[in-house]
Amino acid sequence: MKIKILLSLVLVFLTAGVGAAQESTLSKGNVTQADADRIIKKVTENEGAFRSALTQYVFNRNATIQIIGMGGQVTGQYRRDSFMSLLENGKRLEKILFFPVATTPPGFITPEDLEDLGGVNPFALEPGSAPNYNFTYLGQEHIDELDLLVFEVVPKVIPDPKKTSLRLFTGRIWVDDKDLMIVKSKGKGVPETKKNKFPIVETWRENIDGKYWFPSFASSDDELVFDNGSVTKIRIRIKFVDYRQGRTDVKILDEVEEPAPTPTPTPTKP
Repeated sequence: MKIKILLSLVLVFLTAGVGAAQESTLSKGNVTQADADRIIKKVTENEGAFRSALTQYVFNRNATIQIIGMGGQVTGQYRRDSFMSLLENGKRLEKILFFPVATTPPGFITPEDLEDLGGVNPFALEPGSAPNYNFTYLGQEHIDELDLLVFEVVPKVIPDPKKTSLRLFTGRIWVDDKDLMIVKSKGKGVPETKKNKFPIVETWRENIDGKYWFPSFASSDDELVFDNGSVTKIRIRIKFVDYRQGRTDVKILDEVEEPAPTPTPTPTKP
């Protein structure tokens, strides 16, 4: 049986250096344009099936975002642990389980950041979204025991953040050559704005019930470079655990909002 944790999604734009290093390990193989089109069609169908299946499950998501200062010291932290579910229309259902007072600067965590924590973006390449992208076959790469097909994924048009809330993926995907499922990708969500930048996020998936590949673990260690020249180093760790079939009535987050922080107990005199 293949490794339990099979799929990695990294939601960040590839730097030129990283892209060059990746290309050096690729071999072209014998994949025609017709083959590539067939593969992408099946890949997006699989992503759609996983996204649909996820609406029949509930799970817990434990997320921590930290700002890293000089010497590796944590200078700010945002933690949010939640009980999660998804609706067929894409809305998230979330019940906050633990939300201590954040020490990150006000406004540092944006609605887009919180949406990324929901575990939805890993399925951004499902059939309904596929027409928004151009897919280019780059070659083949052997990772661990898997033979993978590598594709570049680029939006045909970058959304205008002033006109739409639509966010798309840009980067690369690695596809298992037998099951035609994404096992790894590197890229990020677009568009960005002057004040809203997105870090490298690597998300691994886990096989659930022997047939679905859902997010399992995500991590990031990146530097956000803003248009004003400021640089912020961040660390992200997210766990998706306890997948089980079922639906529940919890708060519907039509728009992502800040939950009330968990109060800190007031010490009493003896």
